[in-house]
Amino acid sequence: MKFPGTTAVLVFANSSKEELNHKPIPKGELLFDRLTHETLKKVQKSGLPYFHVSEKEQVGNSFGERFSNAIQSIFEQGFENIITIGNDTPQLETRHLIETETALKAGKTVLGPSLDGGFYLMGIHKSKFDVETFKRLPWQRFSLLNRISVLLDQTEALLYTLPTLGDLDDLKDVKRLIAFRKSISSTLLQLLAFLIRLEEQIIVALRDRFSAIYLHQVFNKGSPILLHS
Repeated sequence: MKFPGTTAVLVFANSSKEELNHKPIPKGELLFDRLTHETLKKVQKSGLPYFHVSEKEQVGNSFGERFSNAIQSIFEQGFENIITIGNDTPQLETRHLIETETALKAGKTVLGPSLDGGFYLMGIHKSKFDVETFKRLPWQRFSLLNRISVLLDQTEALLYTLPTLGDLDDLKDVKRLIAFRKSISSTLLQLLAFLIRLEEQIIVALRDRFSAIYLHQVFNKGSPILLHS
């Protein structure tokens, strides 16, 4: 089926089981499942056609290959523009998707920078995308945003930039996002708070365990010395 002249959203997000292999957050499967659920709801509200591509549909050996191939496969279905997002940016809203589509219709390329030096959103026309060039970008590195900005500048793309947002990669990011209560759903906020409490409990348990082992070693180094008067 072909979709000529339209914009599609690519939700490039793995299953919670696969995410845990790269983001070792205790009880993280609850978090990743919730993030995917909320992301898909926001996309559905935009009214745009969308594709959720997990590890089951991805093709390639590296992240760059899998991501670039996913974009190419959607362009091959006849779409003129693609908006790519993941599931790890809780502050992403439906309005960002609509704003991106408007900019794409005006002939612009859109980037939503993330705090880690990458991007949480990219809106691009098929004429600005070359699958082999994109595969060679420094994916999952701090220099990604700068490199892709240079690449797009070489294609004479008019760049439209969304606000910088943070993504979720580890427990440090979980703690940081707690501060942005107004831009996160109450359900997700409760889950983030739960993960923080869980981490604190794990730290206390490890500390108590270490203390018990240390005390055992100090007071069990052999038979006690007998003092004779």
